[in-house]
Amino acid sequence: MIEEQKIKGKSEMKSAIFKKIMVSTDGSELVKQAVKSAVEIAKLSEAKIYAVHVITLESHSIIHSLDEEWKKTMKQQLTIKGEAAIAYVENIGKAANIEVESVILEGNPANEIISFAEKIDIDLIVMGTHEKTELQRFLIGSVAENVIRHSRKAVLIVKGESADLLLMLVKILRLKDIMSIKLKEVLLQK
Repeated sequence: MIEEQKIKGKSEMKSAIFKKIMVSTDGSELVKQAVKSAVEIAKLSEAKIYAVHVITLESHSIIHSLDEEWKKTMKQQLTIKGEAAIAYVENIGKAANIEVESVILEGNPANEIISFAEKIDIDLIVMGTHEKTELQRFLIGSVAENVIRHSRKAVLIVKGESADLLLMLVKILRLKDIMSIKLKEVLLQK
């Protein structure tokens, strides 16, 4: 839904569809495209972004056989990696004047993402996806696929190549809104 606002005598269009956008990040280059897409959507809808990173010790099967000190060290290292991933989202959001709240969760990534989205009443979950073969998806699954299957929230999956197309579409929609505003201003002046 697009709504019009009068600000200091000027008409401005904004989207009211999304107010809370969650971007799940692992810090990879592919996810950085998803972050950029989430920020563009947040700019259009004046939404708040929740940058979420999930620490999972489950996928590191060797950890189960290690002593508590090693587990603690591994968790610290994964937390540092998560903080770096979230810092990227914060920086991109800050540069775009978007409010970003950072969250680090621990557990199964898909379950934690879905649970957090429900708890905070997220309007849109934005995720990147890693290209996996059919066999890899069958054997180990995909966090993005599990979120799509089990979440009751809207989910946007951004792949590397499709990210550029999505950003172009967002810019076209913004240009269309600006042109619509200008046209209305011209018509109002007559």
